[in-house]
Formats: sequence, structure tokens, C-alpha cells
Amino acid sequence: MHGEPACQAETSAAAALGRRTLFGFLVTFVLARTLVLLIMARRVPNLYFFLSGTHVHHLNYGIFLLTGVGAYLLFGMPRGRALRITALIYGVALALTFDEFGMWLHLGGSYWQRASIDAVVVVAALLGLIAFASALRRFESRHAIASLVLLIVLVGFGLALHDAAVRIGHVAGPRLEALEEASSP
Repeated sequence: MHGEPACQAETSAAAALGRRTLFGFLVTFVLARTLVLLIMARRVPNLYFFLSGTHVHHLNYGIFLLTGVGAYLLFGMPRGRALRITALIYGVALALTFDEFGMWLHLGGSYWQRASIDAVVVVAALLGLIAFASALRRFESRHAIASLVLLIVLVGFGLALHDAAVRIGHVAGPRLEALEEASSP
């Protein structure tokens, strides 16, 4: 009983950090995708960074940010405001990296790979669970039933999304790849 309030405080603090991470993740993902679309549609200047003619994708920025955040958490052991800012930057780094997850799997592949969207959805869902789920100690049978229903719904949604993406990919994929090709130097 004596450790219960401390456990609740830790759970609450972790959830608050999870919400900051989720916020940074979602805002960065939406801004990154929006900027890419605007550049490809030639609505804004080409802001891509090229090194010796090679497009440096934003997943690389995310990798460097993840490296820095990990080192800072390990060696700096931040607390308070610094930890909250670090959680936000961690979300930004995750979004930059997972937005191009398909490129991890298929090096040199197109930006418009479905695996990237799938990865973003999974990471966002996991962050949402961390940020908003009840502590496992307080898990009741009604939570288990709701979780099972949610799992069934998500699996069904995933199957429908996969089917739709395959069908849409055959129609829109070549146009998106041509647009991506046209935006590179």
C-alpha cells in the first residue's frame, strides 16, 4: 500500500511524457508529409537537401535526432522541464524516421511505400496507449473486454486498409512515383 501513490505518480508522469511524445510525433509527421506534397506539387521551392547529387531523406535527420536524444537521456539524465522537452524531441525524431520506414526495408525505394504509413500508424497507436491507457495494475475485466474488441476492430481495419491500399496503389502509384521523380534534380 505504501508504494501505491508513488507508482501512480510514476504512471502519471510516464503518461504525460507519452502525450508529449505523441504530440511531437503527430505534428511532425503531418508537417513532413505536407511539406513533401507541397514541394512535389511545386507549390513551394525545393527545400530538399542534396549532397553530391544525392537526396538526403528526412529519415536521416530522425536517426541523428534519435541518437542525440538517446545519448542525452543516458548521460544527461534530464528531469523536469528538460525531460519534457526531450520527450517532445523524441516524438519529432520518431516521426522523421518512421515516416520513411518503407525506405528502411527497400533501400532506394519510393517515398510512397505503404510500409511507411503502416509503421506510422503502429507507432502512433503504441504512443497513444502509453499516453492514455490505464496502468496495467489497475486493469479490470472490462478493460480486457474493451481491449479485445479494439484488437478485433483494428485487425479488421488493417485488412481493409491493406486491400484498399493495394487497389489504390495500382491506380495512383505510378502517378505518385512520376511526381516524385519530377521533383528530384
